[in-house]
Amino acid sequence: MAAEAAGPSGLQIHPMDQFMIKPLFGNGEIAFYTPTNVTLWMALAIVAIVVLMVVGTSSRAIVPGRRQSVAEMAYGFIYKMVEDVAGKDAVGFFPYIMTLFMFIVFSNFLGLLPMSFTTTSHIAVTAVLAMLVFLGVTIIGFVKNGVSFLGLFWVSSAPLALRPILAIIEVTSYFVRPVSHSIRLAGNVMAGHAVIKVFAGFAGAMGIGAILPIGMITAVYALEVLVAFIQAYVFTILTCVYLKDALHPSH
Repeated sequence: MAAEAAGPSGLQIHPMDQFMIKPLFGNGEIAFYTPTNVTLWMALAIVAIVVLMVVGTSSRAIVPGRRQSVAEMAYGFIYKMVEDVAGKDAVGFFPYIMTLFMFIVFSNFLGLLPMSFTTTSHIAVTAVLAMLVFLGVTIIGFVKNGVSFLGLFWVSSAPLALRPILAIIEVTSYFVRPVSHSIRLAGNVMAGHAVIKVFAGFAGAMGIGAILPIGMITAVYALEVLVAFIQAYVFTILTCVYLKDALHPSH
């Protein structure tokens, strides 16, 4: 669904067109097996991660090069996040959390390239990531704690009369987690790209007088670079918080 903005000269801008899913070959209907632009850019994100984390660290030099330094910094950054937020007993889940962070951050940054497609702007992608986290931590919670995992919803420190009401609130907020987890990422990424497209449309229409729109594009693009990292960080740290609740469910 394309949103339209009309200027005084009849200019029409469609900032949502950039999020349309299209088949890579032909113009037919899209089935579950059809290669699309989403497929392509998700694959490119995976290739970029492999190049950085596998190829870039294959030499394991004592004095690391640029790719090895970036890979080691990313590894140390996420490892410390998992250890600090979820605890030392959560380190066993570090590979999954590291993979999650790298996929999101690379998808976000690849989406900033001209003529690219931002896979994390689609709720279908972020919802799958969020549901995997939700189901994963729920299963871990019951496997590690058994029925005691339900203590997450029972606020024992509250007055007895309030505990049933708080339990309902806790259960509701728990099941809302995947919704907020996915919408936060997709919404922030989509909004920034849409704003850039709007200013780009005005800049193209104004020609040599497009100093202000170009300045706005530069400012918003710089903000989007920051958002690309921050949203990957927020998604990952929330995953660590949820994992902590699964491992240590008591209030």
